[in-house]
Amino acid sequence: MKYPTAPLISKIKHIVPVSENDEKLIGSLFEPLHLEKGAYFVQQGQVCQQVGFLQTGLIRYFVNQDGDEKIYSFGLENDFVCDYESFLSKAPCRRAVQAIEDSSLVVIKWGNLQRLFAELTHGEKFGRVAIEQVFVQTMGQLVSLYTDSPELRYQTFLDEYPTLPARISQYHIASYVGVKPQSLSRIRARWAGKDYGRSSSLE
Repeated sequence: MKYPTAPLISKIKHIVPVSENDEKLIGSLFEPLHLEKGAYFVQQGQVCQQVGFLQTGLIRYFVNQDGDEKIYSFGLENDFVCDYESFLSKAPCRRAVQAIEDSSLVVIKWGNLQRLFAELTHGEKFGRVAIEQVFVQTMGQLVSLYTDSPELRYQTFLDEYPTLPARISQYHIASYVGVKPQSLSRIRARWAGKDYGRSSSLE
């Protein structure tokens, strides 16, 4: 069976040591998945059945409230992709995960993930650290959504996703910031007028 590409192994090696046998185990448990632009990794209301690793492409996480799409995160190359709340609890997703570009992933189902944790040399540590990272990231996104101003969220977007403005629409950026596209244009105009840099303080 074809092993996952090197980026997945490298990603795991950043968390725990990986032996040659571990690499073979990982290769046997992950399988390829291709999503065309606009296709869903999981839709709102479905149960998320797998964790993915994004090799190429771009993913968005969003909530649809009465037709108003609110993006709260993006998944880039070398990111893990999942609705962890649904995956862990087996409850229907309260959000959607969708490909913005044609995307290639390798994915692992629940049962195989448990095998990975159990049989990987440092599987328990990998599982613990990975979940801790997801928790910290999710809490940061949630707090930002409710406490940060649109200007600060826009600056955070540029800091966290510096390559994205060239890859996504203004609609997607405005949705992440939490404003209408017209309001985003005004924010950018104010920044240009005041010569804001990415490291500049916001007024």
